[in-house]
Amino acid sequence: MSRGPELIITEKDNAARRIADILSGESATAERKNDVNVYKWGGKRCIGLSGHVVGVDFPPEYNDWRDVEPVELIDAPTTKQPTQEGIVAALRTLARNASRVTIATDYDREGELIGKEAYELVREVNEDAPIDRVRFSSITENEVREAFANPDDLDFDLAAAGEARQVIDLTWGAALTRFLSLSARQLGDDFISVGRVQGPTLKLIVDREREIQAFDPESYWELYGNLTKSGGDPFEARYFYLNDEGNEAERVWDGDTAEILTEALDAAEAAVVDDVTRRTQTDDPPTPFNTTAFIRAAGSLGYSAQRAMSLAEDLYTDGYLTYPRTDNTVYPEDLEPRELLEDLASASTFGSDAASLLELDEIEPTEGDEETTDHPPIHPTGEIPSASDLSEDEWEVYELVVRRFLATCAEPATWERLRVVALANGEATPIAERADGLAALRTTEDADGPADLVADGGLRLKANGKRLLSAGYHEVYPYRSSDERLVPDVEVGGTVAHDKRHTEAKETQPPRRYGQSRLIEEMEKRGVGTKATRHRTLEKLYDRNYIESDPPRPTRLAEAVVEAAEEFAEHVVSEEMTAQLEQDMQAIAAGAKEYDEV
Repeated sequence: MSRGPELIITEKDNAARRIADILSGESATAERKNDVNVYKWGGKRCIGLSGHVVGVDFPPEYNDWRDVEPVELIDAPTTKQPTQEGIVAALRTLARNASRVTIATDYDREGELIGKEAYELVREVNEDAPIDRVRFSSITENEVREAFANPDDLDFDLAAAGEARQVIDLTWGAALTRFLSLSARQLGDDFISVGRVQGPTLKLIVDREREIQAFDPESYWELYGNLTKSGGDPFEARYFYLNDEGNEAERVWDGDTAEILTEALDAAEAAVVDDVTRRTQTDDPPTPFNTTAFIRAAGSLGYSAQRAMSLAEDLYTDGYLTYPRTDNTVYPEDLEPRELLEDLASASTFGSDAASLLELDEIEPTEGDEETTDHPPIHPTGEIPSASDLSEDEWEVYELVVRRFLATCAEPATWERLRVVALANGEATPIAERADGLAALRTTEDADGPADLVADGGLRLKANGKRLLSAGYHEVYPYRSSDERLVPDVEVGGTVAHDKRHTEAKETQPPRRYGQSRLIEEMEKRGVGTKATRHRTLEKLYDRNYIESDPPRPTRLAEAVVEAAEEFAEHVVSEEMTAQLEQDMQAIAAGAKEYDEV
């Protein structure tokens, strides 16, 4: 057995530098091998890869598009070749004399496959050195030291699931790319590339665009008026009626009917309060961040999915956040929220908010519906940066995650909701006298069927108010609205002034295009892609000129690709097919299926 240094292999260079600093007490120095950073201290060396440094491809004889039909690629053999020659050469040099090797890549399917690739490269030059695997959810001193004190074995089932994904994506993508490229030459495009997850995602976007283009708007009218209690401020009320099912409706679908109602409303200078309903509503704090929820929240701050994940990954590597690729929405049992709040209380920006939560008698963090065992929800670690340690974007995303954690530990908010229903003109001037045809509106046919458009006492108007009784989590989480809408206390039977009547003519609107975060939610719901790939899929669609703008809009090329796939190979844009493949890969990871079965 070699008596050389111990070798630590991480997924990226910045992770290698961080881990080397932790394990060496910041005494590690860097040297270059094949233009690759290697960190050394004592009897240890640490090298960071660049994600996958080995790729799969077809043998050269399958490269000629003229001689090889796309369908032949389905059963074609694959080979592995280095894709980062300098890193592979440096790794082999270090591994040759290593006395022990520890793989410290990310703990997920792709990280396990990258670890297996490193394992195989090590074994090519060193058959004897023990190879360990360490796993952690945050690159903090405590977690890293704990992981290295308790090494484990590489999970070959999880790596096999990643390898299956790699080969399926190669086969699927290459076959589909060749088919579509050959089909599209009539459009003047020489090369069209689309992958297994990109296809169904692109179809989602194109299908939504088709809905928008096919949409036929309908006209409708909404009626409003201001009500004012004597000596008080005016508040806006909206006309409503009861449709054929007895439900409240606000849109008037017939222009003549809207005109008659408008005339009657214009003549109503007062209204009689018919009903007052007051109730208290609990507003629960948000659940912990998983990847999809984080991307949605960051999107509300203006960050694209790719940018949000890039910032979160940098904050993870620096030790400030836990691993950002997770489905989990339940904090693990070993997380002590009070301890983390005590750490956060030292921060200048949100320290007082954390300190206020420590005054609660009990802290019971919220829980979501998804619970997994690989990584916790995204939350801050006990290592707290100052704003000067980070860029503006990094700090904004970091504060978002911190405040989400604070919110999950906070108490619910409480609202008082007040609903007032008034009948315009009340007893002042009977409605039936204002317009000859108005009484007949009780049975007018509208878009919802026969409707009760007029009550006995006049036209129905409603106002809904809300008042914050207890701010709860809103005090620490400003990303959700806590705006109040005040409606004064009034009594049933009382009269209120009615003015500033107006009618708004509108049209129904087509469905909105999916924003990036909404699209990722839809992909998750349909089983398309994974937490680690969905944001990258969108980035590839932008890069390949399939979508433009934000929210994403399909280009003509995208529409042509989807049309061709639907006509000749519908399953390649089927969300069911890619979702089934994801399930198969999860089965491989769990040991329930063999790699060759899939």
